[in-house]
Amino acid sequence: MKKLSFSLLGTLIIVLITGSAVEQFAGTAAAVKYVYTAPWTIALWAAAMICAIVYLVQQKVYKAPITFFLHLSFAVILGGAMTTHLFGEQGEIHLRLGEPQQSLSLRGSGEAAPTKTLPFTVTLTDFDITYYPGTRAPMDYTSLIQVARDGETAEGGVSMNKVFTYDRYRFYQSRYDSDSRGTTLAVNHDPWGIGMNYAGYIMLFASMLLFFFQSRTRFRALFRRMTLAAALFIALPMSATTPAPPTLNREVAESFGEMYVYYNNRVCPMQTLAQDFTVKLYGKPKYKGLTAEQVLTGWLYEYNKWAKEPMIKIKGDEVKQALGIQGKYASLNDFVGKGQYKLDSLLRAGNKNARTADEKFQIISTIATGTALRTLPYYTADSALHWVAVSGELPEDVSYGDVQVMMGGWDYLALLVATGKDTEAIETINKIHTWQEKKAGIGNLPSARKQRLEISYNRFQYVRPLAMACAFIGIIGFIISCLLLARRRQMPQWLHIIFICLMACVCLTITAGLAMRWAISGHVPLSNGHETMQFMAWATSLASTVASLYALFRRKQMSLLLSAGYLVCGMTLMVSMMAGSNPQITQLMPVLQSPLLTIHVAVIMLSYCLLAFIMLNSLAAIALWTADKTKGQNTNREAIERLQLMSEIMLYPAVFLLTAGIFIGAIWANQSWGRYWGWDPKEVWALLTMLVYAIGLHTGSLGFLKRPMVYHAYMLFAFLFVLFTYFGVNFILGGMHSYA
Repeated sequence: MKKLSFSLLGTLIIVLITGSAVEQFAGTAAAVKYVYTAPWTIALWAAAMICAIVYLVQQKVYKAPITFFLHLSFAVILGGAMTTHLFGEQGEIHLRLGEPQQSLSLRGSGEAAPTKTLPFTVTLTDFDITYYPGTRAPMDYTSLIQVARDGETAEGGVSMNKVFTYDRYRFYQSRYDSDSRGTTLAVNHDPWGIGMNYAGYIMLFASMLLFFFQSRTRFRALFRRMTLAAALFIALPMSATTPAPPTLNREVAESFGEMYVYYNNRVCPMQTLAQDFTVKLYGKPKYKGLTAEQVLTGWLYEYNKWAKEPMIKIKGDEVKQALGIQGKYASLNDFVGKGQYKLDSLLRAGNKNARTADEKFQIISTIATGTALRTLPYYTADSALHWVAVSGELPEDVSYGDVQVMMGGWDYLALLVATGKDTEAIETINKIHTWQEKKAGIGNLPSARKQRLEISYNRFQYVRPLAMACAFIGIIGFIISCLLLARRRQMPQWLHIIFICLMACVCLTITAGLAMRWAISGHVPLSNGHETMQFMAWATSLASTVASLYALFRRKQMSLLLSAGYLVCGMTLMVSMMAGSNPQITQLMPVLQSPLLTIHVAVIMLSYCLLAFIMLNSLAAIALWTADKTKGQNTNREAIERLQLMSEIMLYPAVFLLTAGIFIGAIWANQSWGRYWGWDPKEVWALLTMLVYAIGLHTGSLGFLKRPMVYHAYMLFAFLFVLFTYFGVNFILGGMHSYA
C-alpha cells in the first residue's frame, strides 16, 4: 500500500507537469478539459487519497491524532472540490440600470455557453466607481442590486472582494460597461461544496499549527538533536564616472523634480517619472553621475546633444547589427539613417528585442515633445479632475486661460534655462508647482509629507549596493563556513557578533525601504515581483538575525546559516532589480486590495526563504562530500549529517507555510472571483512544489531519503520547482499570476 500511495502521488506530479505542457501548446481550455479535470485525472486523485488513508490506518497514524487529521484534511478538501465540480454552478449575469434580468450564462467548456433561468430576478439599481484622489485610477467598483422573488425583495452591494449572498447564490463584481451604466457579476451556486471546502481549510490550518506542539513527532526529535556552526567576510565594489552631455545643474533639476505630474494613473513628483525614464533607457537610475532629473531635463532642453549620446541599452545581436553599433548602447541618432527607420524590417518580422528598442525610441519622443508630461490639472463638466500635457491635443474642457498660464510658465522656464538664470528658473518652477496645487486642490494631491517621502525614496538607492554586498559576503562566508565545519572549528566570537550586527543593519535598511514604499503607495508592498522579492530579502535577513541572536544567547554559533542568509538576501535583492528594473509604484487594482493577498504572498515568500536555506545546506553538503571523495577520506560525514538534520527541521515549517499560502490564495480567489482554483500555471506549479517537497517529509516511509547524500540531492532537485514556479512560469508559461 505504501508503494502504491507514493506511486500514485508521483503519477499525479507527472500529470500536472504534462498539463502545463499541454496548456503551453494547445491552450488553457484543452489542458483543463483533457488533463486537469478529465475523468481519469479525477479518478487518479481519488485513488491516491483512498490509498493514502488506508496506508495511514495501516501505520496506526491515528494514534497521533493531529498528524492524522492533517492528512485527513486534504481528503476533505478534495471531497469539497469534487462536490463543487459535480454539483456547483458558476456563471455570469449582465445587468443594465433598471432592467430586471433572470438569465444566467453558465461557464462551460463548449463554444456556446449554456444558460439557466434563475429562480429570482436581479436588477441593477446603481453603479459607482470610486477613484483614487486626484486620479482616474479606479479604487473600487460597487454594484447595488435588488433581488426579487414572489413579491419579496432583498438589496445589497457587490464590490471587489465583497460578496453578496442570496439563497445560496453568491454574487461577485467582475467588470463593468464602458458607459458605467451596466455591470457584469460572476455568480456561484455551490450549496454543498463551499461548506466542505472551508471545513477542510479549517482542519488543515488548525492541524498544521498544532502539529508543532505534539510531543512524539519526528520534528520534535530532530529539533532536540539540532546543532550548528560559521564565518564571514565583507567588501564593497567601487565605480567610476565619465563626462556627460550638458544639462541643468543639480539644484535646478531637483526643483524641477518636485513638480506634480500625472503618471502611471496617479499624481506623483516629476522625479518619479524621471527615474523610470532613466531606468527604462539606461538600465540604472543615474547616468554618468547625473541624477534622473538631470537626464530628463537634458532631453528636454538639450535634445540635439543628448540625441548623440549612446545611453539607450540594446539587446539582441540582430538589433545591434541593424543599428550599426558594436557595444551595448545606442544613441537616438543611431535609429535613423538614410531617411529611414532602421528597425522597420525587424519590427515587421516581430522581433521582440526590436520592439523593446522601438519602445525606448518612442518614449524619448514623448518626453522630448512634452506629450508625456501631464502637468496641467483641469476639471470636466461633471467635476472630475483630469491631467493633460499642454503640448498634446487638448480636450474642450480645458480653459484657454489655464493653457496660457501653463504654456507661458513652460516657455519662460525654457528661456531662463537657455540663458543660465538658475535662481529665476527655480522661482518659476516653484510658481508652477504652487499654481498646480491651487488649481487641482490640495485634497486631490499627495500630501507634502508623502511628496517629500517619495522623493526621498527615489534617492534611497539601496537595492543595488546592498545586493552586491550581501552576495559577496554570502559567497565568501559560505565557503569559509564549510571549511570550518569540515575542520570542526568556530570563528572568533567577536567577529561572529560583528557579522550578526551587519545582518541586522541589512534588515533595518530593507525595512526602511519597504516602509517608505508602503507609505507612498498606500498598500502593503506585495503586489508585484519587485516587491515580493524585497519582502523575501527582508524575511531572510530578519530570520537570520533572530536565529543567530538566539543561538548566541544559547552560547552557540549559526554562522553557516548566517552566511546562507546573506546569500539568499543578495540573490533576492538582485532578482528584485531585474523584476522590471525598479518597477513603478502604482495604485493597487481593486481586486488586489484584499488583506488575504498580503497574507497569501507573505506566507509563500517566507516558505521560499526557508526552502532556499535548505538548498544552500544541500550545496554545502555536496561540497563537503566532494572534498572527501577527492581525498579518499570520510572526515566530513558528521558535518553532512548535521546539515541534513538542519534541513529536515526547516522543511516542516517551509512546507506548512507553502501549503497555507496556497490555500489562503484559494480562499482569496473564492472571495474575489467565485472559484477556488483556476488551473493557472502559477497555481499548478505552486501545487507541484508543495507535493514534491511534501515527499521529503516522509523519510520514515521512504527509507532511501534517510541517506544524507540522497536527501541533499533530492532537496536540490526539489528547489528547481521553486525556481520554475517563480521565474519559469513568468517567462515561459505566463498566466494571470505572471506579474508575481
